[in-house]
Amino acid sequence: MDASDSPAADAPDAAGPAGRSPSPETGPATGPATGPALDREHERDRDPDGMLAEQLLRLTRRLHRIQSRQLEPIGITPAQFRLLRTVASYDAAPRMADLAQRLDVVPRAVTTLVDALEASGRVRRAPDPDSRRVVRIRITDEGRATLRSLRNARRAAAEEILAPLTAEQREVLGGLLSALVDGMPERHC
Repeated sequence: MDASDSPAADAPDAAGPAGRSPSPETGPATGPATGPALDREHERDRDPDGMLAEQLLRLTRRLHRIQSRQLEPIGITPAQFRLLRTVASYDAAPRMADLAQRLDVVPRAVTTLVDALEASGRVRRAPDPDSRRVVRIRITDEGRATLRSLRNARRAAAEEILAPLTAEQREVLGGLLSALVDGMPERHC
């Protein structure tokens, strides 16, 4: 965990000003906060939504690092996992353009991901029966087995990041995140 991910980096002091321990950031135990600690407190007061967005961004980065660490032994990146999961979500083999649109990326990014997944035997390109110009992406048995392993790694990453929360807090967080996601315009991600 780096310094920017420290839970204390942005956490308010629950003890209040009189309960502070001396530190270079807060000054004497009984004195007012000065320096970076004061700046963080004022920033929270001036822009609580901005601070919330920053906390969400930091949490996302931490989750990404944890997930990357857990995916490494499987030999796949988070972006490849996302593409493999997306390919598997289609009833019929998708086109590259379908994947690019669903993932909200440029087609070249999908090509690079498909190349890597195809080289590892997790997907294969197949001609479209109705058009010789169209290529469809099919998940292989190896890809399905990889997805099962990846889902376990993803659950472990989620458990690590959510460990500080009680079951009730997790339920509240899930509801809040659903409200945020459902309130956003549809992007097929």
